[in-house]
Amino acid sequence: MSDRYFYERTGPDRFRPTGHVQGAWRDGEQHLAPVCGLLAHAVERHDPRPDLQLARIAFDVLGVIPLDESVVAVRTVRPGRTIELVEATLSVAGRVAVRASAWRLPRHDTAAVAGGLPEPLPPVERMAAWAGALDWTGGYIAALDGRRSADTVPGRARVWLRSDVELVQGEATTPTASFLRLVDTANGVAPRADPREWMFPNVDLTVHLVRAPQGPWVGLDTTVTLGADGLGLTSSWLHDTHGPVGRAEQSLTVRRLPPGGLG
Repeated sequence: MSDRYFYERTGPDRFRPTGHVQGAWRDGEQHLAPVCGLLAHAVERHDPRPDLQLARIAFDVLGVIPLDESVVAVRTVRPGRTIELVEATLSVAGRVAVRASAWRLPRHDTAAVAGGLPEPLPPVERMAAWAGALDWTGGYIAALDGRRSADTVPGRARVWLRSDVELVQGEATTPTASFLRLVDTANGVAPRADPREWMFPNVDLTVHLVRAPQGPWVGLDTTVTLGADGLGLTSSWLHDTHGPVGRAEQSLTVRRLPPGGLG
């Protein structure tokens, strides 16, 4: 059992975040990445069925996520014999902060028609170390081990990430939930604007999978697009060390940081 973990379970549906969950924009908030992992963990544990698999999970951020005890609720919205829709929410102090909706679809042998994915990322050992803490602050970023391609430019990067921090202390986590606990980092690996002068937090994260990912490395082939009216989009092909596994999209709200920062 690791002595480093994002969350400690304090009740059947309650979790205490540790300093490793601390966000990058404000010291007293949770980073969305481990929150997504926690909600995916809850979805995976909710009435599990081996004949169904996670195909898409979308996270909507409904406000700042305080770095305080969190309550997770899960329910099946659309039950079915071959297709299910599951919803999970994370609440702090009685307010829902993040909502996730997940489609579970059936397993079939489709190897004969599989295709359409991009080339795999360069191997981990061919990329230089990425010190994310030099670009960003917060306990979550400090808990990452990263590699980034030498051809990185503002708005474009290929990155490998992993973390030895457990998602929930002492609890087994599926490879998919463990993978999803790092994906939201995509919005910070290739910033097109200086995060010391601009804010560009994402208000959502949508992940589409074409197969179940394996760990421990999460690969991000990321492009950031910023518009002229305050909107942006971070788009990523997702990889594990066996190849591509799907895509992620993040909608951004872009604005200048106020003088003196957020405090």
